[in-house]
Amino acid sequence: MISNKMKSLVANNSIIRAMFEEGKRLSEIYGEENVFDYSIGNPNVEPPSKVKEVIFEILNEETPNLVHGYMNNSGYDDVRTNISNFINRKHNLTLSKDNIVMTCGAAGGLNIILKSILNPDDEVITFSPYFGEYGNYVKNFDGKLVTCPTNIETFEPDLKALSEVITPRTKALIINNPNNPTGVIYSEKIIKHLATLLNNKQEEFNTSIYLISDEPYREIVYDDIEVPCILKYYDNTFIGYSYSKSLSLPGERIGYVVANSSMADFTDMMASLNIATRILGFVNAPSLFQRVIAKSLDAEVDVNIYKKNRDLLYNHLISLGFTCVKPQGAFYLFPKSPIDDDKKFCEDAKQFNLLLVPGSSFGCPGHVRLAYCTSYEKIEKSLPAFDKLASLYNLK
Repeated sequence: MISNKMKSLVANNSIIRAMFEEGKRLSEIYGEENVFDYSIGNPNVEPPSKVKEVIFEILNEETPNLVHGYMNNSGYDDVRTNISNFINRKHNLTLSKDNIVMTCGAAGGLNIILKSILNPDDEVITFSPYFGEYGNYVKNFDGKLVTCPTNIETFEPDLKALSEVITPRTKALIINNPNNPTGVIYSEKIIKHLATLLNNKQEEFNTSIYLISDEPYREIVYDDIEVPCILKYYDNTFIGYSYSKSLSLPGERIGYVVANSSMADFTDMMASLNIATRILGFVNAPSLFQRVIAKSLDAEVDVNIYKKNRDLLYNHLISLGFTCVKPQGAFYLFPKSPIDDDKKFCEDAKQFNLLLVPGSSFGCPGHVRLAYCTSYEKIEKSLPAFDKLASLYNLK
């Protein structure tokens, strides 16, 4: 008999994954070319060619023990040094390897952070809409996820609402920048206001409140918009980063956590993150891809491919009468559903072989998410299906 906690998790298994499986089922019936799966954020852009070159270089030139062996739970020292130096150059900071823990992607990073800071019944706030797994990550350590609304017109944080939900039990605020599912980027002005608010609340309650920035989409940005580095604005900060999107390596599960040197109990915190990687069963991040990343820090995917997809799909949906905030980053659209019941709308979309994810999966009913990290040709072919869906609801 599985545990009670797992019973609830199994019962509420990710609808995104369920839609992904539905896509495979429909593809067997209608052919893959006639099914338009916008459900899962699986990058279609090829990894930079340098990544492949580096993999062969490492395997051919380095000894097996160096490539495949154990290391410090935080990761190889030289890898962390290379990453910290890269971040320093990019953001004018003074990090060292001692600020970095290599992780099994951003998900592994968030879990070791939460393991390190949460006591039972501590509260973690996030803004809705939010990545649905945050709730599960917090429950892993017997915490409580508290959702705070955003401005529904812009999906920017509602700071007045945030001030009202922070309590003496608040241990952390998770932001996702750029945001999944909206593609919105929190500006420097917003981050500064957040920092001021959190500092005031720490003083009011005499507690430490950690700001955790989940940033797997940091490099997927458009129109010359910049993602501010939160380490510059607030002492008690973590960044969880992944190369899943920036280098199109989601299956390799490689990323890192950065902790601000100025945070309270920094030395103890880094020791805790290090141990958390081991006791949660990760032990350490994948050794080969630590080496690959260290030699590929300047590599980039072609973001213009995603931008071209965004523009095609966004402009077409707007022309059909849908309402949607134009994404500034990531590779998702989050249009408003024509009806309040977003789940029914997604079911109706399946009549036309369109697989969309209801916004209620992200804590924001009445919207749907579309992952446009697919081929431009597939998006073009899907447009008549969106025409039919819009006609079903008499849009425009």
